[in-house]
Amino acid sequence: MSKADNMLAILWLLKANKRMTAKQLADSLEMHIRTVYRYIDALCASGVPIVADSGHNGGYSLLEHFKESPLFFDLEEQKALIHAALFAQEAGYPYGDVLKQAVTKLKRYTNEAQRSEIERHMVGFEVVNPSAPPSNIEGFLQQLEQSVASCTTQHMVYQKGYGLDEQERSIDPYGLVHWRGKWYIIAHCHLRQSTRSFRVDRIMALNGTDSVFERPEAFSARSFLLQNLKRQSEGEDQLIPIVIKGNLQALNALCEMWLFSEALVDRSVDTGRFMIENHLLQTYVPYHLLSFGTRIQVLEPLQLQERLVEIAGQLLQHHSR
Repeated sequence: MSKADNMLAILWLLKANKRMTAKQLADSLEMHIRTVYRYIDALCASGVPIVADSGHNGGYSLLEHFKESPLFFDLEEQKALIHAALFAQEAGYPYGDVLKQAVTKLKRYTNEAQRSEIERHMVGFEVVNPSAPPSNIEGFLQQLEQSVASCTTQHMVYQKGYGLDEQERSIDPYGLVHWRGKWYIIAHCHLRQSTRSFRVDRIMALNGTDSVFERPEAFSARSFLLQNLKRQSEGEDQLIPIVIKGNLQALNALCEMWLFSEALVDRSVDTGRFMIENHLLQTYVPYHLLSFGTRIQVLEPLQLQERLVEIAGQLLQHHSR
């Protein structure tokens, strides 16, 4: 066996037994006792809390709390996991408290040198999500995630759009997707008898049922959402494609704005394609675009072009007074 395999074998033997001597480990693994000593030293250097007791009843053992953790990681793996946790927390991961607990436990099992190295890499690594989901949907996300795993039908009260009526739906949740700062549940809608996408932040109430369902084989919630951006469920504000052409500096600045950064679908040097909710074309979008003057040009849709002309005319008339 390789060195890593032998070290892992020693770790499992110590986890399975209260205490073992170096000779007992050597006999169990059919290796020289000096090799056992070297592997014990290597495990300690990697952060495994091995206790060595001398005397007649002495031997090697693991700290009790470490037995709860079946794996150990090297420094690069620890750093990668902690960095990934930051992204998950900023995206509104529904089990944030458990995630923090896991990261704390991971740090606890490192030695002082590893802990110091991890802290150095964490100092200059931050994630900012301009539209993190509101905290009140955390419970909905947890319930939906559990219902996806258990294949249980949910009954929800859903707001069809901003300021619009609420509607009751029964759904079979197939999967959760985080896209452009928003959480979506992809589910079979009993009312429409088809698979639809629903924004979790528009769920007003959610209750489990005793009904179970069978999830379609090999179904991908991610693929469904990406392929059906234009076909929103009734009650969802339709996403409209917007194509904007402009010089490089103006287009870069536009794509950095919160409204457009989340809606960007694809981009070339001088053209950007966005998917934006229909009601925003009459409100926020044209006013943001007017601030760029002649540095950009709306290629489509026609309704946005007309809205820009209308607002520009109103401004001209207002200031001409």
